[in-house]
Amino acid sequence: MPDISLTTLVLLCAAALVAGWIDAVVGGGGLLLLPALLLGLPQVPTAHILGTNKAVAIVGTTGAAVTYVRKAPVEVRTAVRIGLAALAGSMGGAFFAAGISSDVLRPVIMVVLLGVAAFVMLRPSFGTGAGKGPATRARVVTAIVLVGGGIGFYDGLFGPGTGTFLVLALTAVLHLDLVTASATAKIVNVCTNAGALAMFAYQGTVLWQLAALMAVFNLAGGMFGARMALRKGAEFVRGVLLVVVFSLVAKLAFDQWS
Repeated sequence: MPDISLTTLVLLCAAALVAGWIDAVVGGGGLLLLPALLLGLPQVPTAHILGTNKAVAIVGTTGAAVTYVRKAPVEVRTAVRIGLAALAGSMGGAFFAAGISSDVLRPVIMVVLLGVAAFVMLRPSFGTGAGKGPATRARVVTAIVLVGGGIGFYDGLFGPGTGTFLVLALTAVLHLDLVTASATAKIVNVCTNAGALAMFAYQGTVLWQLAALMAVFNLAGGMFGARMALRKGAEFVRGVLLVVVFSLVAKLAFDQWS
């Protein structure tokens, strides 16, 4: 582990705690965790930052997923199928990533996110599950192919906001309420994080000691966030979702024009 001051270590652990909470509620914890690692460890190669980020995130995501599965009506089998499709899609996206400029993608993603935010604000019933029956077989297949494969491809190609996109897409395609969509997204995230972490571990680009310490805080944040989402319901998740969406737009805009 690199030489890290106590102050930096405390700040990284605090970031891991809050990121775990955000990720458990609506996805997007990486918006905080990854920049915190980049800023806190400027001397560490980017590959090691990315690998350490995945090692931390998978612990909190797994804790949140277990918490959700115990108390929310999650179709685990469907979630795992979507997760495996997302894993395959992310590998495909990573393959093409070298030939795509992020400067081209950022404006497109910002427009999409602003459209999503407007839709969520203008449709109060979105994500409540009101008036929606169980998902049909066709919708499940669509979720596996388009949500899993498509968002997985985006994750490998570009990445920011993947968890948030998963929650939104699962809500729209499977007619889930936002709490159940967040729960399902966590299982999908575990699958994709596991694949990425395996590759980083194989390449030897994980700072395991630092990751283990931060993972304890990320796990606590993830489990607390999942319990809060289950207790407060869809309206609470909806509010956090809008905050995360606008935060993601701001970050993409800063990266694009700074």
